[in-house]
Amino acid sequence: MTPTSPSPSPKRTPLGASDLSVSPLSLGGNVFGWTADADESFAVLDAYAAAGGNFVDTADVYSAWAPGNSGGESETVLGKWLAARGNRSEIVVATKVGSHPEYRGLKAATIAAATEQSLRRLGTDSIDLLYTHFDDESTPVEEIITALDTLVRAGKVRHIAASNISPRRLTESLGFSKREGLAAYVALQPKYNLVSRDSYEGELAEVATAFGLSAVPYSGLASGFLTGKYRPGGAAVDSPRAAGASAYLEGPTGPKVLAALDTVAAAHGVELGSVALAWLLAQPTVAAPIASARTVEQLPGLISAIDLELGQDEIQLLTTASEAA
Repeated sequence: MTPTSPSPSPKRTPLGASDLSVSPLSLGGNVFGWTADADESFAVLDAYAAAGGNFVDTADVYSAWAPGNSGGESETVLGKWLAARGNRSEIVVATKVGSHPEYRGLKAATIAAATEQSLRRLGTDSIDLLYTHFDDESTPVEEIITALDTLVRAGKVRHIAASNISPRRLTESLGFSKREGLAAYVALQPKYNLVSRDSYEGELAEVATAFGLSAVPYSGLASGFLTGKYRPGGAAVDSPRAAGASAYLEGPTGPKVLAALDTVAAAHGVELGSVALAWLLAQPTVAAPIASARTVEQLPGLISAIDLELGQDEIQLLTTASEAA
């Protein structure tokens, strides 16, 4: 067994109104069983836990898009790692339902069936944080929240959260939970990074603030663009996400953000990705950005964001550079 003893005093942050205490960096599990095989995934998970990390994010659909996969591969890898390491009680497991090819949407029966499959693949009796992956506007929020509350009352889910949801539907969901005394969302997983700010800032962030939700942003590094490996006129990058990431170079904002990241990273002697994640951590409501690592070598640059203290002038430099032209 590979040792996974945590650092002496790992940092933790509360997640909304829940009793969950999580690492300020969530390890993304989208690569498990996709670009990282089981051995590579185990190594990354071991290194993350050894560095004091305890917050792992996955979804039932990961990675149905990959040839030969059908969805659930990431949860299966994570479940096998938890069993092999015997550390289930030390890890906050977050997963999502609603997008698996066989369990698409958020009808009550679909939520219940998809969650049972996630529990089976993860090899656990309870999911710490269950997200609705994408809102299903064909289903009333009353049905969705009642189904999620049933899972919480049954002890199969500890807390619930939402991802990819409109401010209106989020407000309606939270209002229904409060009126009926049912389980309520404690966190929100929006797409949010230095080159995608309007996807969260504004009305959605205002709802999160008003209801005390924690934001756990996905795409914190914009598919790898904010690591700096994509440059104007630079060499092609061998990555399944290269097309999406390189698209940020086409407008004026992407290159300006890279220049600002270069300046701040050089001042601190850290990687660009560390600075991009530290900027997110400095934003109101953000508890723990999600970032994935395909190899152990990629992990230190992510973990270092936790202890990276940016000055107000540096935060402003990055904020100004990221404002749309």
